[in-house]
Amino acid sequence: MTNLAVERPAPPSSVGRRLAWLGAGLLLLVAFLLIELRWNALLDLPAGVALVFYRMFLEHGPEWSYLGPALELMVESIQIAWIGTVIGAIISLPLGFFGAKNITSGLVSNVVRQLLNAIRAIPEILVAVIIFIPMVGLGAYAGALAIGIHSIGTLGKLSAEVIEGIDSGPVEAARATGGGALQVQRWGVLPQVMPEIVAFWLYRFEINVRASAVLGVLGAGGIGEALVQSLRFARYDRAGMAVIVIIVATILIDAISGTVRRRIIEGGEARVDAGEVEALGSPLRADGDIR
Repeated sequence: MTNLAVERPAPPSSVGRRLAWLGAGLLLLVAFLLIELRWNALLDLPAGVALVFYRMFLEHGPEWSYLGPALELMVESIQIAWIGTVIGAIISLPLGFFGAKNITSGLVSNVVRQLLNAIRAIPEILVAVIIFIPMVGLGAYAGALAIGIHSIGTLGKLSAEVIEGIDSGPVEAARATGGGALQVQRWGVLPQVMPEIVAFWLYRFEINVRASAVLGVLGAGGIGEALVQSLRFARYDRAGMAVIVIIVATILIDAISGTVRRRIIEGGEARVDAGEVEALGSPLRADGDIR
């Protein structure tokens, strides 16, 4: 008689997982030792943050008379972020096509990918300090250029990845109709990838708004410069007002941009009222049932 009993499989080994946790713990310990972390300073951090918060918002309250200038400077930061995003979007789109392996040869795509990686590796603040502030001086111009150059790396990489995931059907159809190389990209590839790429542009704009405030520390214009100056001269009430403006503006921009991005990716719902249905003579009633 045949034995139908099935042996229970052995449980997976947990050695690899334990070694991974051990390696991560050792790396963390080595990092703490190498940076010479001062635990007493770390323990004093909450009290320091609470003191700054008290001086900004509780001691005398934010300086509401500074609201107007703070809003003007926040608008300047948004303009810096927008110009930088446009620069990054325009330059990154063709680089994304060149970086996609299904569009260009392996050599070209690898070279472009490494170029994009190199651009992404340098933060906006270093781009501004090393390149643009010496070239054009302090101000919003240098901040916008620094944000634009750094945006090229991220947007180009994301665009290339989206292009590599396209459906080959429209591309083959465009080639079958006798389309040239540019026509195939225009009608077979671009319509598929533009919704996601535009969504990436909007998301990058959200990031650039925050980056423009950080670049203000270097004198690159915007609300960040005013915030640093207020803290430097111990005008904590003005600094508190600037922080409030930054937080509210960032939340509003994130909410609006997120709604637009979802609208682009998901698409809008087609709505037809009863009058339009009757006028068109559709076999569908207004409630959606078939007559």
